Amino acid sequence: MRNILSVDVEEYFHPTEVQVWAPQEQWDSLPATVERNTRRVLEILAARNLRATCFVVGWVAEKYPALVREIAAAGHEIGCHSYAHRCVFDLTPEEFRQDTLQAQSAIEDACGIRPFAYRAPSYSITREALWALEVLVECGFTHDSSIYPVSHDRYGIADFGRQAQTVSTPAGTILEIPAATVQLGDGSTLPVGGGAYLRLLPYRYTAAGIRRLNEHEGRPAMIYTHPWELDPEIPRLARGRLARWRTYTGLGSVRGKLERLLDEFEFTTLGSVYPARPAEN
Repeated sequence: MRNILSVDVEEYFHPTEVQVWAPQEQWDSLPATVERNTRRVLEILAARNLRATCFVVGWVAEKYPALVREIAAAGHEIGCHSYAHRCVFDLTPEEFRQDTLQAQSAIEDACGIRPFAYRAPSYSITREALWALEVLVECGFTHDSSIYPVSHDRYGIADFGRQAQTVSTPAGTILEIPAATVQLGDGSTLPVGGGAYLRLLPYRYTAAGIRRLNEHEGRPAMIYTHPWELDPEIPRLARGRLARWRTYTGLGSVRGKLERLLDEFEFTTLGSVYPARPAEN
């Protein structure tokens, strides 16, 4: 069973919990880490001859176009992770459209590839923001990975299907591929996908979740990580106990856990598991 490995290529000051204390007008003045940390991920993948889907923030593509070219040249799939990493549910449809178009343009200018897959910052296509899928179709996207079928205080649609599924919008259809989850006997759903869950939970939890999806449900797991999560030395900008716990706990464990996952399970790109199709008019 080939699972999907995805990397959200963003800076350490892009996460939602951090932007409160590091607004966009300050980004150019903050220490940069995305190049070195992304290359750490690329080295791990190259050592195993693996390919991943890299959802690139447009701001990163605009500021570090050579990095995006390096990702593409290594054979990794290029996706879009917005331009300014703003939560979709905080935007109007027109603001979301403009952010998405700006990101597409920055990514294409950087590497010559127009991404077919999108991931919203912080999985922020919630029930109230499902209108965003129509905008994505209109912008030419055929795949999305922005809906997390879990209960969370900020994101998620708990009763959304856990499997990859085609969603119809007035502009056409889009294939939604949720991050990995497992369902317990009582019907509750637990996240497995990666990110903070990979940092905060034991390795055996993530491995057991992937194994359950592969062996008992017969389907691939969508796993994700961020380059900054492999760097225990990133500046601590977030304030508040919960924000700091969510953002920085477990940073020192991510590289080892990621390498174990890549050695224990099969991984490839999103497009290899769910091939791209022509966008509908």
